[in-house]
Amino acid sequence: MIKKILVAALATSLSLAGAAAAFAQDAGKVGVVVKIGGIPWFNAMEAGIKERGQKLGIDAFMVGPTSADPALQVRAIEDLIAQGVKVIGVVPNDAKVLQPVLTKAKEKGIIVITHESPSQKGADWDFELASSTGFGEAHGKLLAEKMGGKGEYAVFVGSLTVPLHNAWADAAIAYIKKNHPDMTLVGERYGVAEDVDKSRSTALDLISAHPDLKGFLAFGSQGPIGAGRAVEERRKVGEIFVLGPFSPGQGQKLVKSDAISGGFMWNPKQAGEVFVTLADKLMKGEEVKDGDEIEGLGKVKPDFENHNIIVDQLVPINKDTVADLAAMGL
Repeated sequence: MIKKILVAALATSLSLAGAAAAFAQDAGKVGVVVKIGGIPWFNAMEAGIKERGQKLGIDAFMVGPTSADPALQVRAIEDLIAQGVKVIGVVPNDAKVLQPVLTKAKEKGIIVITHESPSQKGADWDFELASSTGFGEAHGKLLAEKMGGKGEYAVFVGSLTVPLHNAWADAAIAYIKKNHPDMTLVGERYGVAEDVDKSRSTALDLISAHPDLKGFLAFGSQGPIGAGRAVEERRKVGEIFVLGPFSPGQGQKLVKSDAISGGFMWNPKQAGEVFVTLADKLMKGEEVKDGDEIEGLGKVKPDFENHNIIVDQLVPINKDTVADLAAMGL
């Protein structure tokens, strides 16, 4: 009798597992290609993708290239197209390079969602957890406060072809020019902020070349880390201020030592969740409407012309907040 019950229970379990797998298969696969794999920011995003996928019964996964090379992203997207996924999410390294392959995906009936690339050509929707102007100005204002409104500063971006990083830089520089004319930008922008070693070496070179340098504004999660390490090495803590978005877990020690003076971020894990939430909505054939309440984004006012969904959810990173943010796995 017991044997029959166990056999029946096992059969039921297998049946439910099969049904769940079939549901996930029917729901469609969601593949998200990020800028680079293996760094804390995108590790947190991957956790959000997986957790949200499990909650919604969707096979959602992340692809992280070995370097921030747009060609590797193109290859990853081509692979996802070949797999027949229903949704491709992307955090682009180069908006223009990716445009043809994203257009190809759409032509094959694949839904395309991007992040950190407003008005991306070839995308159904791009979503942002911070507006470019608000994010850039917040950093520009904080840098001016730290520098006392005077001195030379340098700007790092992920690359010169990442639209959002450059939009942040535009907003920060414009704010500083308008409000703090005694602050001077050194050189051009340096496209090193997705590489901690290049950020460090570039910061070291700039410190040597510019004795009056007082600040680094680094857009790209590895930029503040590399610049902060350079400031520590040159024993310039308290003299040169480093600001920008970064992973709190990775930068916690540098914040506590004042090698990084702070910055703002949004929650990359939340961004990962939003990728899957939007994918689920669009796969069901639902449209994004003005006033929709979308989990992770709140109440939205979409820009239908440019296919952007932008909200402002800035999270300050400083000595008071960094430990708690790091404890969240960020």
